[in-house]
Amino acid sequence: MLAAALRDGTAHRRCTFEVFARKLPNGRRYGVVAGTERVLDAIARFRFTSAELRSLSAFLDQDTLSWLADFRFRGAVSGYREGTLYFPGSPVLSVTGSFAECVLLETVVLAILNHDSAIASAAARMATAADGRGLIEMGSRRTHEIAAVAAARAAYLAGFTATSNLEAARRYKVPSAGTSAHAFTMLYTGPEGPDEASAFRAQLDSLGTKTTLLVDTYDITEGVRTAVRVAGTELGAVRIDSGDLGMLARQVREQLDALGAVNTRIVVSGDLDEYSIAALRSEPVDMYGVGTSLVTGSGAPTAGMVYKLVEVDGQPVAKRSSSKETKGGAKRALRFARATGTVVEEVVYPAGAQPPESPDGLRSSALTVDYLAGGEPVVTSPTLEETREYVAAELKSLPWEGLALSAGEPAIPTRFATGQPREATL
Repeated sequence: MLAAALRDGTAHRRCTFEVFARKLPNGRRYGVVAGTERVLDAIARFRFTSAELRSLSAFLDQDTLSWLADFRFRGAVSGYREGTLYFPGSPVLSVTGSFAECVLLETVVLAILNHDSAIASAAARMATAADGRGLIEMGSRRTHEIAAVAAARAAYLAGFTATSNLEAARRYKVPSAGTSAHAFTMLYTGPEGPDEASAFRAQLDSLGTKTTLLVDTYDITEGVRTAVRVAGTELGAVRIDSGDLGMLARQVREQLDALGAVNTRIVVSGDLDEYSIAALRSEPVDMYGVGTSLVTGSGAPTAGMVYKLVEVDGQPVAKRSSSKETKGGAKRALRFARATGTVVEEVVYPAGAQPPESPDGLRSSALTVDYLAGGEPVVTSPTLEETREYVAAELKSLPWEGLALSAGEPAIPTRFATGQPREATL
């Protein structure tokens, strides 16, 4: 596309591409935008090295290669703040510039937004189900090694407490947490058989009594008894990774209390998702470890976002393909909410029009943020902690039925308004 457009001159026409999801995944009532800050960082670093250009020379002409060698994105980017909830048709990101520079960014933009938004959307549902209890992201062994780091970041901003991925802790300052594996306990096996006490003692000698001991490698009742005997009643936590987690949590809580370890917490893990977390809400569980269902398609279905051309030289353009129609023109969005803060509607309107006025009794808040102009940042990026607080506030703004884990319509409707032209300014 780039080579053909450069050859006939159309590569330099000013265009706007828009990222949106036609629909939410089955069973979902909202999505969480995540990855925006990573997208902006990727755009800033988007370059073609000499080695990459040599590999492209097999099928690109020299004029195209020369253009790529000097590539720097010099356009504009706007969109939803990271952590904002999105719905079908929400214009979560707009990229404006020449056709050439915008079309090059499609794959990297969609790869980041689709991945991170899928993880954050799943994590938000799990955080709602956990109802204030801690959540540890443990999905690194169930996804790509690079995606694992991004997944930990997305899960944390959407409500998880910590991650077991130390690269995410280093790169993004996500709090880290974890426990030992069954292999560590089984390592302490001698001629007379398993020696669970020695395994626990070695971990305690290294990490102190606030560590978490895995107690279900052999017999869980004996494991809890041994853990308290070796660590004392100030043991930080025990982890249960198998079996009927609700029943076992009750038994372990009773046993810990009877042994005097009343402050020792219970961590559970093992193929958890939002539904099993919700089912454990009435049980004495203090923290959940979640992996597979958070980072794979079964629990975090793709966000389904697309990157579509919506404007050429100021003229709206749209697809008419059956079931894949698009709405032409660059857009912005706002949301109407009651005085209580509960949102009732999202409104998408032409970027060149005045924002729709708030209906009586409702207040409006703009959703679209201008990020880049001329390829340069125009806003200061929020911290990950600020984004995490923002997501929590966004979830609180939903109608109560919008937080339900059952299938249903989107939490609020999205309306497309025509809007009135903005007044000319000098």
